[in-house]
Amino acid sequence: MIRLLFVALAVMIASSVYDFKVEGLEGGTIDLSQYKGKKILIVNTASKCGFTPQYKDLEALYEQYKGKLVVIGFPANNFMRQEPGTNAEIKEFCEKNYGVTFPMAAKISVKGDDIHPLFKYLDDEAEKLGIKDPVKWNFTKFLIDEKGKLVTVFPSKVKPMSEEVLKYLN
Repeated sequence: MIRLLFVALAVMIASSVYDFKVEGLEGGTIDLSQYKGKKILIVNTASKCGFTPQYKDLEALYEQYKGKLVVIGFPANNFMRQEPGTNAEIKEFCEKNYGVTFPMAAKISVKGDDIHPLFKYLDDEAEKLGIKDPVKWNFTKFLIDEKGKLVTVFPSKVKPMSEEVLKYLN
């Protein structure tokens, strides 16, 4: 109950994604306000999912648009326990298998009673765009504009390097 009140309060206070700070996969803090002026692609990720190979395209997207886009991965174990590892195991998996260099947050929850305040905020913003319950599976992608506002949400099946995504970046 107290956790839900905390999440609700954090979301009510937030006016953009720049109001959020999250724990990094390797410790430390990822302050989303450091990305003002760039687009941000926020993606809930998992290491044992059919969409896991999207890490490769997420890294390619990050490298190709580095000057104007940052990709941030948010490992989550919400769907069929497809992200069972520790933060250290996730980091090793992503680097070894996909050469991931984009920022990764510590493992969080993206749905349910223990939803992270950032994802509750993103859910609420998506609803304002007419997108109800956007996180249906791993690798849902939230595109944030240079001013910290949600532009659109791409479902899991939309590949990061698809024209559907690239049209917002070119």
